[in-house]
Amino acid sequence: MNNQVGTSIKPFIDRGIAGRLLEPFARMRSNMDHLIDEFPTSWSNFQLGGVPAVEMKEQESDYLITIEVPGISPAAIDLQVDRDMLIVKGEKKEEHEEKEADYVISERSYGAFERRIALPADAQVDKVEASSENGVLKITIPRSPDATSRRRVIKIKSSQKA
Repeated sequence: MNNQVGTSIKPFIDRGIAGRLLEPFARMRSNMDHLIDEFPTSWSNFQLGGVPAVEMKEQESDYLITIEVPGISPAAIDLQVDRDMLIVKGEKKEEHEEKEADYVISERSYGAFERRIALPADAQVDKVEASSENGVLKITIPRSPDATSRRRVIKIKSSQKA
């Protein structure tokens, strides 16, 4: 028996053929969870694949959502509310040049995007306003002054005798 410090012991459970087939996926999920947990918080503003960066500020009387949409006209953006979800869709179309170009660097992104933002309980979704200026979409959502908070403290009952 090995009693070294740091040795982990896994219990043996025979999961049959299905368990053996799914084991690589379980390991992959565990590895992905680890990567996500270890992902640097300083990279939180990094966006992949042309998905626009979003900021949402809670202010005294409203919520202000700012979305970067450079190069996209307001007419090419679809903004809607579905229950408690703000949905922003758009597309940045690729500019076509007649002549073929040999790019040294090409970092611009094109294509369709969609962002879904969960709205708080006190958001007045029937009074949403939006404006766009210099590639920045600003969405203002008033807060209901009489909305009740979803947060509450729940007491935990114990069956243990004290």
